[in-house]
Amino acid sequence: MSVPNLAAALARPGLIDDYVPIPGCFDEMRPAQGQVRPQWRYVLESLRTLGPAGIAERGREAARMFRDNGVTYNLNGDPQGMSRPWELDLLPLLIRSEEWAELERGLMQRAELFNQILLDLYGPRELINRGLLPAELIDGYREYLFPCHGLEVARRRPLVNYAADLTRMPDGAWRVISDRTQSPLGAGYALENRVVLSRVMPSLFRDSHVHRQAGFFRAMRRTMTRLSPGRDGHARVVVLNPGPQSEGYFEHAYLANYLGYTLVQGGDLSVRDGALWLRTLGRLERIDAMLRRIDGSACDPLELSEDSNLGVPGLVEAVRAGNLVVANALGSGVLEHPGLMAFLPEACRHLLGEELLLRDIATWWCGEPKARAFVLENLDILAIKQAGKPPGQRGVFPASLEPHAREALIASIQAAPHRFVAQERIKPSTAPVLIGQRLEPRPITLRTFLCAEDEGYTVLPGGLGRVALTDDALLVGNQLGGLGKDAWVLASEPERQESLLVSGENQSPTVIQENEVSSRVADNLFWIGRYAERAEGLVRLLRMIIFKLSERIDVDTVPPAQVYLRSLLEALTQQTQSFPGFLGEGAEERLRDPLPELLSLIADPRRLGGLPQTLQALGNAAYSVRERLSVDTWRIVSDIESRLGALTSNPPTQPSQALDELDPLVTSLVAFSGLTQENMTRNEGWHFLETGRRLERGAALTALLRSTLTPLAPEQDETTLIEAVLGVTDSIITYRRRYHVGTRVGALLDLVLQDEGNPRALAYQLVALERLVTEMPKGELAVGRSLTQKLVLKTLTRVRLAELDTLVQPDPQSHRRLVLEQFLEELEADLAAISDALTAQYFRHEEQPHSLLRRIGVVK
Repeated sequence: MSVPNLAAALARPGLIDDYVPIPGCFDEMRPAQGQVRPQWRYVLESLRTLGPAGIAERGREAARMFRDNGVTYNLNGDPQGMSRPWELDLLPLLIRSEEWAELERGLMQRAELFNQILLDLYGPRELINRGLLPAELIDGYREYLFPCHGLEVARRRPLVNYAADLTRMPDGAWRVISDRTQSPLGAGYALENRVVLSRVMPSLFRDSHVHRQAGFFRAMRRTMTRLSPGRDGHARVVVLNPGPQSEGYFEHAYLANYLGYTLVQGGDLSVRDGALWLRTLGRLERIDAMLRRIDGSACDPLELSEDSNLGVPGLVEAVRAGNLVVANALGSGVLEHPGLMAFLPEACRHLLGEELLLRDIATWWCGEPKARAFVLENLDILAIKQAGKPPGQRGVFPASLEPHAREALIASIQAAPHRFVAQERIKPSTAPVLIGQRLEPRPITLRTFLCAEDEGYTVLPGGLGRVALTDDALLVGNQLGGLGKDAWVLASEPERQESLLVSGENQSPTVIQENEVSSRVADNLFWIGRYAERAEGLVRLLRMIIFKLSERIDVDTVPPAQVYLRSLLEALTQQTQSFPGFLGEGAEERLRDPLPELLSLIADPRRLGGLPQTLQALGNAAYSVRERLSVDTWRIVSDIESRLGALTSNPPTQPSQALDELDPLVTSLVAFSGLTQENMTRNEGWHFLETGRRLERGAALTALLRSTLTPLAPEQDETTLIEAVLGVTDSIITYRRRYHVGTRVGALLDLVLQDEGNPRALAYQLVALERLVTEMPKGELAVGRSLTQKLVLKTLTRVRLAELDTLVQPDPQSHRRLVLEQFLEELEADLAAISDALTAQYFRHEEQPHSLLRRIGVVK
């Protein structure tokens, strides 16, 4: 969809008259024969009033907000992977308040029904004993977890979060397509849709009297606290997720931030003494409740799925002991069996004594002989699902199958009928979307969300709409692509402003302990600091080399004749560790024509150690701990990612083009550094990020000095070389003000090696490291200085005691400054030992390896 196209379409006379609903489908905006529904008129008129320019501007603003906030959704097999942007249709789905109230009653009844079914299936099993549910339907399903039978459930609320996917039948009646009871995804995306749309069109949102959403998330937080076996006046809650590669990682991090919970992975947790603990740096923190975002069967490799590497061994035992609440309860995924829909009306009458208010689409479980016979006779009008397949499975439409595939399907149903479910083949309802220059109807589904309260369930007003991009789509879902739609429930009068902040009388203690940092989080923050500094240093060095290449009077002069240029190019290879480069085999040829090698390091994403891979590593590390980064910081990360995309998709071919790309990139990297300095709380996480930055800056500076200062050069070359080093270290202004005797190696070392007041000097990095490692957490039994502290102190002392006059003395035979070379090599070894000690003391070694091509630190 193109936003300028939307603007042009709304400006056209007769736009609504051209909108033709799809025959046989309920259309949200306009009946097949009739005028636009009343609730749509104000929205359409408001958009027309904005005009083409206004609509286009709001569309760009919405796209920018999603990009800056890093809102992504990972489609299986999509080449963009984690970076696939979330897309939103500017036209919301509109639902009248009266209609929503009726739908809300049906949803709350359905959630309560599923809650009671869970209690029964993992308790007395009356539904099975009375023949209301076939035992084969339940016991043969992979998400019915036998080890969880008989587990006590806090306040008898195993189903804390519930979602239902809805569409409308041709008569306008809502029907449930599927139920989400495992770990419903989408509430965070619905909230982000609302935030963006309400900001880009504030007047329209305000005047439409849209029901607010904050109350739902406040209820979620309140419920998790009430269910938790808290010990100190508040509950410590974590969000368990599979990691940054999962499809909904953005939402996991977003909700953890919004609700004030800690985002964790299985490796961050440990079960001891029948309780769950978060493994933080130097200590364990007791966990009261878990909002899980992985399948129940994967939560405990000890008692459930033994091949899972996502869960925590012993988790079931912690629940069994009453020391942990898991939402949703382990085993709740059994309710997602599509065949269960066929038995819900009878279950509702038995458990609630009521008729089912919100009906499902017609469903037949093939395990029943009569149902199976009906299915086999009517395949052409049905959709077939196979229960127990991996999540994300799609229905099969027999009418569209080739004869051999159809026969294979029939044979499979006859061989294992209990594994197959048939549902009526329906056309989803439609909503207006702009296609080309026209508003056209497209299939839509609405995912609604509910959260348990003390008395019943509360419903998120609206929900997450998804629209297909083709008018004949029979399936609409997140993994099928398409666009998001915000769903507005329209009130008859203005809504009261709501906030997630609770009122004073219901607050937890005014000050509680801040969420601690796990070893995994500390590890990623440490590498964020290193990659950010590595990228900035690499950009600065590349810029300087390009400047010096451009200043050459005779472009045909062989670079080896210019010692300063050769030294800088060799320093570049040392810094990137991208061999052979300007040091290994074929180096002489590349030295004569260095531009291809430089451009490759700048823009080739396949080049190990090059700028694109360094920036990608920074983005991956940041994405892994995005809940720890502020909105402004994340915008800078998104900006760096955008510049990386532009750099690799349209690589520069000339030095001037390269500079045009590198100049704004270094600005973004400096902005990232500034935000982490000024916006991050000085907690444990910041300490590790800053430690990584200081260690990397010190290592890069040491390597640069060794490559440039240890070989002797003619006076003019040495002067140029020193100026280049000062430029790379951003110290040239201070040098000119402080030293008035020209450029000298000793003066340079005084400024960038021993000056503890220069933020670019090695001594400054070591002083900062000494403070940082002293303030890092230590074990309760730790006594005296740690190995890391001793190494930092040793290195700092070595720098402080260095005699510059001795270091700068040349060796006449080798034409090198051998004392300086040995001194810098020892410093490099010291910095590597500091990195090793930090890793051994704080970081888990079973983590996936980082891409590290530096000579300094532990190869992870």
